[in-house]
Amino acid sequence: MMKMIQRFGGALFTPVLLFAFAGIMAGLSTMFMNPAVMGSMAEPGSMWYNIWSVVANGSWTVFRNMPLIFVVGLPIGLAKKQNARACLEALVLYLTFNYFISQILTNWGPAFGVPGFEEGGMGITQIAGIKTLDMGILGGLLIAGIVVFLHNRFFDTHLPEWLGIFKGSTLIFAIGFFVMIPLALLLALVWPQVQHGFVATQGFLVDAGTPGVGIYAFLNRILIPTGLHHFIYSPFLYDNVVVPGGILSYWMQHLGEFAASGVPLKELFPQGGFALFGMEKIFGSIGISLAFYATAKPEKRKVLLGLLIPATLTAVFAGITEPLEFTFLFIAPPLFVVHSLLSALLDMTLYEFGVVGYFSGGLIEDLTMNWIPLGAAYPLTYVTQIVIGLVFVGIYFAVFIFLIKKFNFLTPGREADDTETRLFTRADYKEKRTKGGGQNENAEKAEAFLAALGGKENIVEVTNCATRLRVTVKNESLVQDAAVFKTSGAHGLVANGTALQVIVGLSVPSVREEFETLLTREA
Repeated sequence: MMKMIQRFGGALFTPVLLFAFAGIMAGLSTMFMNPAVMGSMAEPGSMWYNIWSVVANGSWTVFRNMPLIFVVGLPIGLAKKQNARACLEALVLYLTFNYFISQILTNWGPAFGVPGFEEGGMGITQIAGIKTLDMGILGGLLIAGIVVFLHNRFFDTHLPEWLGIFKGSTLIFAIGFFVMIPLALLLALVWPQVQHGFVATQGFLVDAGTPGVGIYAFLNRILIPTGLHHFIYSPFLYDNVVVPGGILSYWMQHLGEFAASGVPLKELFPQGGFALFGMEKIFGSIGISLAFYATAKPEKRKVLLGLLIPATLTAVFAGITEPLEFTFLFIAPPLFVVHSLLSALLDMTLYEFGVVGYFSGGLIEDLTMNWIPLGAAYPLTYVTQIVIGLVFVGIYFAVFIFLIKKFNFLTPGREADDTETRLFTRADYKEKRTKGGGQNENAEKAEAFLAALGGKENIVEVTNCATRLRVTVKNESLVQDAAVFKTSGAHGLVANGTALQVIVGLSVPSVREEFETLLTREA
């Protein structure tokens, strides 16, 4: 069960990766449409304003259609075969499901606790032109998960020759069609009650204030090794738990109002306290890296920089912390617990001082989605944010140094003298580049990983998340040591019985593609 949940969480990354560029464009267009930033040329009705309004409208495509995007994206990560066909099946059956919901509530809305369905209102939305219950991405993920199950189970079912037209995707659609009818009836009955629960949850979380922000931040960080952290932040950011449409969508669509308001951001959008966890990715990563360097053996510091510099820059600018966190997570797990506690303390402090917004990633996201569009209206808020962040760099640094020395944790650079610190040196990088860049390098990695995993006969299935190649093997004793994977270009290896995670980095989709090509290639 845990392995299935981890795979599900990893698959969520596929659509999430689209948000970075969409967010950048939405943030830039909002800034360029703001008269407080651009002056009179950005007044509504001007040519400048109208041009950027076109760009802004296109930028919100992802945020306005997140359920559909997750429906199409989930099978990419979870379908074991014919991923593209699984995406088509999921899309068609999701639309079918919503048509069923729409007609059920049109006919019997009051009986299902949804009076006035045709007039719309709270809890009702439009998906691809279909008036239906607003189930957000949770509804989309449910339908996509069911379709993926049907796809993996029945796609290769052999039928008599005279029924050949119903094989493959047609069979999945036929089975799914009849599955969606009772499911639509059930959710038409249950979901309105769930919506009432969401409203109550929203009130509770807002009323909880600073402690609620801290608990949320702690869970979001401590659950990273299990992959369950996706189930903490995803409903808050992308669904209707605290605000309609999720924090991300709501924030991007109201940036202009916030910029023109002048009211403190915490009063305008207290829910933004649940999107501060990018701050530990920036300031926490810097403090941790400095502590690792300071406590490393002098003769190993030069080599250690090969890991710390790219890993820290990736965390600070892109918000991808796994290369850094997984470096010490399994060497010194107590430090990860401390990291989670400090993350909660950082977010609580920021929230107490009135810092809210959408800070889930790195500096690029922070600039385009917060500081640039709102900096002129809220300069003191963001100065306060940076000052608190720098203070926490020092806190992280001091706490980690104390604990590393106190308990003699063998963090990177503190290994035994006869143990090679095989990290990411410039020479390694140049050596790989000379072998061929781009796709050739990814192919070499895939081939090396496959060999280290015991060959293709030992592979049961393979998926990926944002940075990790997730593989299930038949016999874990055939898998080689983590050092072999690092030598082949991985950041590390996480093993839990037959479930393994090769930490690859942002190139993992290409590596997975090459890996699957090797699996299907005849000997």
